[in-house]
Amino acid sequence: MSADALPLRLAAIRRHERRRATGVVVALLAAIVVFVACEVVVGGSADIPLSDIPLAAIGRGEGLAHYVVFETRMPRALTAVLAGALFGLAGQIYQRLVGNVLATPDILGISAGAAAAATAVLTLGIVGVGVQLAAVGGSLVVGIAVFALSWRGGVAPYRLVLVGIGLGACASAVTTYLVTRADEMSVERALRWMIGSLSGADWQGVGILAATFAFGGVAAIALAPALRTFALGDDLAAGLGTRVSRVRFGALLLGAALAAIATSITGPIGFVALVSGPLASRLTGRADAPLVAAIVGAAVVSAADLVSQTAPLIAPVPTGSITAIVGAPVLIYLLIRTRRTP
Repeated sequence: MSADALPLRLAAIRRHERRRATGVVVALLAAIVVFVACEVVVGGSADIPLSDIPLAAIGRGEGLAHYVVFETRMPRALTAVLAGALFGLAGQIYQRLVGNVLATPDILGISAGAAAAATAVLTLGIVGVGVQLAAVGGSLVVGIAVFALSWRGGVAPYRLVLVGIGLGACASAVTTYLVTRADEMSVERALRWMIGSLSGADWQGVGILAATFAFGGVAAIALAPALRTFALGDDLAAGLGTRVSRVRFGALLLGAALAAIATSITGPIGFVALVSGPLASRLTGRADAPLVAAIVGAAVVSAADLVSQTAPLIAPVPTGSITAIVGAPVLIYLLIRTRRTP
């Protein structure tokens, strides 16, 4: 290939990648719209006439239709979309941060920290501290502890993973202890929250998730160029002007905050952060696609929540149980593929 033809070839490849990414995003957004529409129409057990649903969905319905559709189904459907987007975005940030598709808030103990703190509030009856605030606090405490305990004049990715797994195991042990010591009613509430469920979603939660996603999306885009240099190694990244430790700490806190706030609303819906990044990369052909990963996460949780409400024989079940059924085989596949990668 001549020197003059190379730039043209590269430009053609970039155009093809943009068209492919655009097609993937459009298809995923269309799928999300379909899932949301189906949830609004058939979600739950109440039988609402189809003709009453359009007006009720925009808050102009009356009576039972207004309550069921606008106050129950719409917040739940939008919570599924936004929480899934936050889990997907947080997972992509962590995977780029560590350079491993297995590095997610679930693996690094962030979700376990949220579960332990929230379970403490639910089972011990701590006054003045809400479950959501406790979950966010628990996640951030674990995230900061992971970074601090991994510091040895710098933070190596493998230390982040090992320390995160260890702290996650400690947090899970605390959760188990609290559950075994609690009364039956508190245990039922705690277990339902720990699995991950969208029941009880409301408009306040939707607002919190939307504001978080708006901030997180901008922050993720701003961090993306620095995170790309991590694939070259810390030394070369530093040579290119990246402040490795500061960026790593900032990305760790950002991912923890996004996962924590989503977890505080829905509980720890497992495996969404794990599968969103690899699926986005496979669909777009790009290793770094944070916003596409967010859209994939939104589609995964929306689909899982629809299944959890409507699937024959098993519905209704917590949304997290559906994502676990799908996510566990994906985790095994990623482990096998990672082991085979030279």
